[in-house]
Amino acid sequence: MPSPLSVDVEVDASRSLGAYRPIWNWFGYDEPNYTYTPNGKKLLKTLTTLSPEPVRIRVHNLLTSGDGVAALKWGSTNAYTVGPDGAPVYDWSIMDRIFDAFVEAGNVPLIQVGFTPEDLSDYEGPYRHSWSLETGETSITAGWAAPPNNLDRWSELVAAWARHLIERYGEDKVRTWPWEVWNEPDGRYWTGSIEEFCAMYDATVHAIRGVLPDAKVGGPHVRGPFFYEGARTFLRQFLAHVVKNKSPIDFIAFHAKGRPAVVDGKVRMGLSIHLNDISVGLQIVKEFPELAGLPVILGETDPEGCAACSARYFPQNDYRNGPLYSVYIIENMVRTYEISRQEGVEIEGAVTWSFLFEDQPYFDGFRDLATNGIEKAVLNSFRLLGMLGGDWVESRSSHAIPLEKVMSDSVRDGPDVNVAATRADDAISVLLWNYHDDDTSDHAAGTAEIAVTLRGIDWPSVSITAYRIDHEHSNAHAVWKRMGSPQSPTEKEYEALVAASALEHDAPVRQEVRGGEIQYRCAIPRQGVVLLRVEPA
Repeated sequence: MPSPLSVDVEVDASRSLGAYRPIWNWFGYDEPNYTYTPNGKKLLKTLTTLSPEPVRIRVHNLLTSGDGVAALKWGSTNAYTVGPDGAPVYDWSIMDRIFDAFVEAGNVPLIQVGFTPEDLSDYEGPYRHSWSLETGETSITAGWAAPPNNLDRWSELVAAWARHLIERYGEDKVRTWPWEVWNEPDGRYWTGSIEEFCAMYDATVHAIRGVLPDAKVGGPHVRGPFFYEGARTFLRQFLAHVVKNKSPIDFIAFHAKGRPAVVDGKVRMGLSIHLNDISVGLQIVKEFPELAGLPVILGETDPEGCAACSARYFPQNDYRNGPLYSVYIIENMVRTYEISRQEGVEIEGAVTWSFLFEDQPYFDGFRDLATNGIEKAVLNSFRLLGMLGGDWVESRSSHAIPLEKVMSDSVRDGPDVNVAATRADDAISVLLWNYHDDDTSDHAAGTAEIAVTLRGIDWPSVSITAYRIDHEHSNAHAVWKRMGSPQSPTEKEYEALVAASALEHDAPVRQEVRGGEIQYRCAIPRQGVVLLRVEPA
């Protein structure tokens, strides 16, 4: 076995780099009807506990026609139909169950206006998509993706929706909820032209503003602009339309995705493509000085592009069950902050497109945060991000890879053993991680022995608690595999999985502070994360 990698980390808690603001506390999913299931409501409330600010939730299919039964990459509310007399019929009963769950959990919905109801679609073909992992049929473009055939009726629907939300939840609450128009109109989610999309966007935001004059509106949520040429074209033409026509817009949204692959039988992540999607999108936004100062929302920012594609059928998605997904989230989120600072464009939110899938096998390799009510390791990465607070402070690692190299080469040679730190009045948080694009079954072979020097402490003594996520810690999947991978766990086994899913930590250690400084040593295996919580003792 190779010797552990020796790493020196320095943190100066007295040198502020500006306020820390969460961007990671945004989540999304395709299937709105999972929202109000028992596990869905439980997970929404769990997400609320992770964040010092309200969690934002973004979902597709809020205006899609159907019976309200959830399925992979599908959902419906049947909010709009046409009666026998040709008049619109609005039914908000399913919509209410979705938004009631958001409100009950204390979430802020990022209200997505889409998709086209069946009675407003002229698509020549089926209205509902075809999606079967077993047969490999994963065609999603269908009648729901067609432009509304009557923009007046469409505008009336949107306005009626806004009025209903106000009636049910109160104007003071609803005016704080942002509205977005559509999803990935440059791809399989829109069958019309860019010009038709721009007309629909204008009609939509004017309908919203007609009811809520100060509503926050935006779009267009194109795909990754580095990887997709069509996304670059669409984003530029949309922003040019907004500028020329002075269309209302309060935020600009696009997506960013990585590209994992199976190499020599192991998963290799595609971090560089993901980060370049972010950078190129921000650069396009800067081409329009008239829009300077508008924040950007990364409407989906994920290791790849299909949450509902199980690793059983897509082996490159095997990273999802264990700690690799967790450390990727940490690596990517911290790098996202770096890119935002480098480009000089505020990123208001970064949506992790991951929630849950009911009635699926345990740990089946979907991109989800929990499986049958058992939290995955990735959820603990957000717990660690939630422990950051106050101001960013100066930090460095002897084995950090520069951003430029990660964006050009990803993390393929040595690992990125890195650090980020914050200081609030009551605590210093030091986030450490050991990331590599290549997954491995031998995590110990890539262990980093880290010597931390923390300066700028003005407390006489401190208590240090190390929180851990890795192959053996905060990882229910490893315990499930040792059980023999049961698909019908006993009550005792289920309780053990719940316990194993919790964020683990070492016993607190007390240290005297000498000259405003302490030393701390810890070991982090490959694809592991440690957060040191340093508090006055």
